[in-house]
Amino acid sequence: MEFSLRCASVLVPFPFNNNKRNRGLLRAQLSDENDPLLRLAINSASLRLQETQRRGNRLLHYQISISLSLLAINLKVFFSIYVYAEPLFMDPYAGCLVPPHTRLNFENSSKHYCIATKFIDDKLLRTVNHMDGLKQVVLFSDGMDTRPYRLNWPSSTIIFDISPERVYQNAIEKLQDVGAKIPRSCLFLHVPLESSNIQEALHMKGFNGNRPSILAIQGLPLMTLASFKEILLTVSGMAMDGCLFLGELPAWLAETKIGTKSSTEKWMDNLFMSNGFKVNMVSYHKAAKSLGKALELGDHKYILFVAEQLRFSDDQMETWKIESQRVEEDRKGEDFE
Repeated sequence: MEFSLRCASVLVPFPFNNNKRNRGLLRAQLSDENDPLLRLAINSASLRLQETQRRGNRLLHYQISISLSLLAINLKVFFSIYVYAEPLFMDPYAGCLVPPHTRLNFENSSKHYCIATKFIDDKLLRTVNHMDGLKQVVLFSDGMDTRPYRLNWPSSTIIFDISPERVYQNAIEKLQDVGAKIPRSCLFLHVPLESSNIQEALHMKGFNGNRPSILAIQGLPLMTLASFKEILLTVSGMAMDGCLFLGELPAWLAETKIGTKSSTEKWMDNLFMSNGFKVNMVSYHKAAKSLGKALELGDHKYILFVAEQLRFSDDQMETWKIESQRVEEDRKGEDFE
């Protein structure tokens, strides 16, 4: 005889409340949906919404075989156990950014993005929590990055968002409508991606290259390799030695097939080292495994990385020059006397 037993799915209700914060999950219509930058940002927001609303997945499968020789009976019992799986992260504001007609796909297409998002979230928070005094975070985003609102930033954190102006303005209106707020004792400032000099614009907003910072990129629309090189040059001038730059890049930037890992690593090493960074590519599969998740094998379209600044920032160099001049003038004054 052979028996097959299946346990019913166990679904835990999603913790919706009627307060303003959770009403952010209600989807709202966005205007000008033909804008390609807006569509890209909405797509990423929809992936975060999918993850936030994710229910139970089949996690366990057991087969038990029992032989009763005296009775000449073989029993095979199959158990498929469904349990509620916690989302990798919660984004209570993604819903207000996603138009109501958007179809959500809960298959594997979103896994790499969600793994990368969680990886970047955790790295940002771990790093800023080890900074003393003023903490500086720079996000290169698509304009709909909700990290300033959904992450638990420590006090005295200044978050700078660099993103397309029209997408950011579209998003900020929706976020304000649902009551999105950054944590107390923190500051959130926006710099348009279209600024003629991003580094100068950041300085005008209060960024200080003599203080520690962490910089992250995910979703920033990059049209050419040259545009990313400009961003990397800007980051190199901003970040003081020892600071981290991390995130996700489109694989086509490497001008190689992502499957040829050695050539991609060599390209990344050359590009980042020429701007003063030591870079490490991060395996999506290892990142997923560390989170208790699994990813199917196959090509993916992005590169996950963490880079450390090895040079002084422009501000550090300027401070060093001023100090060197002062020391030299003091020495000349002593010689004169």
